[in-house]
Amino acid sequence: MTVQTPSFAQSVWLVAEREIGSKLRSKAFLISFGILFVIALAGVIWAGFSANDNSTTPVAVTSDAAQHVDGIPGLELTTVADQAAAEALVKDGTVDAAVVGDGQPPLGFSVIVESDVPSSLLMSLSQTPNVVVLDPANATNWIGYIAAIGFGVVFLFAAQTFGATIAQSVVEEKQTRVVELLISAIPARALLAGKVIGNTILAMGQVVILAAIAVVGLTVTGQTEFLQGIGGPIAWFSVFFLFGFVLLAALFAAAAAMVSRQEDIGATTTPLMFLILAPYFLVIFFWNNPTVLTVMSYVPFSAPVGMPVRLFLGQAQWWEPLVSLAILLVSCVLAILVGAKIYENSLLRMGARVKLTEALGR
Repeated sequence: MTVQTPSFAQSVWLVAEREIGSKLRSKAFLISFGILFVIALAGVIWAGFSANDNSTTPVAVTSDAAQHVDGIPGLELTTVADQAAAEALVKDGTVDAAVVGDGQPPLGFSVIVESDVPSSLLMSLSQTPNVVVLDPANATNWIGYIAAIGFGVVFLFAAQTFGATIAQSVVEEKQTRVVELLISAIPARALLAGKVIGNTILAMGQVVILAAIAVVGLTVTGQTEFLQGIGGPIAWFSVFFLFGFVLLAALFAAAAAMVSRQEDIGATTTPLMFLILAPYFLVIFFWNNPTVLTVMSYVPFSAPVGMPVRLFLGQAQWWEPLVSLAILLVSCVLAILVGAKIYENSLLRMGARVKLTEALGR
């Protein structure tokens, strides 16, 4: 009786199904995701109600800029003679912001604030104008800070959880010699691809669910304008996360294949953990630093966090996410090629840790 060998695609999907099934049967995974679900929902609802605390935003406006804000709901307009009068009202707290004509293309007006930019005002405008901050030292912009932390936490949690899952799965198969049976039935690259695809599906599913929570939460709290402002960055985050996670997943599998015992995983995966932790801490401490965020948005490992934050804060031009995504795609392909080589060369080598030079050889 002839046993039909599964095709490469069938082999990949069999491994992916196994990865997905084992994770969904894990109580620890389901509980941890449930906790993240509740925290995310509470955070979104709190942010929505916080943004909705003031039903109207007092705004001073000069006559040459009145046409840009006339008829916008939620704004309490005070007409002033000139920019100096507008700045005086902003400084003494009479208004939260001022809209003044500046004659500069492409919009012809600017928004002046004391320290924090009212999110409701910027999201009401069809395009983001130039913002003049009179007292930048006291700026807080808590909504921007919350958004930055949100992107950082989701990236950290998903990448760390599923990256560690891939590493543990690879080492467990080596330690129990199961991998020898698997390799006799399917190619090593199919095994690697299945692990990456299976965990990518799980990670993306988690991101999509969290994005849905944000949409529902903001809709329930009546923050349609805020939703319009955050919708684009969330979509870009999902795209960047997809390719960023594939890059990390391939490297986690390769790093884990270099060892044969669970207790040795940290020796090869610690550098990857630092790459995951770095964007989280950078976005916490430098979320309002345009220079740091710009650098983050073009580095492949931090682009999934840096670029969406810049898009939300209105710091990125339309073409920047496209360039950043192109860099990430090239890096992803290179990581897959290098990871596959290390994985194939190390998977069947038992005992002492495989050196990187040996894993890259042949």
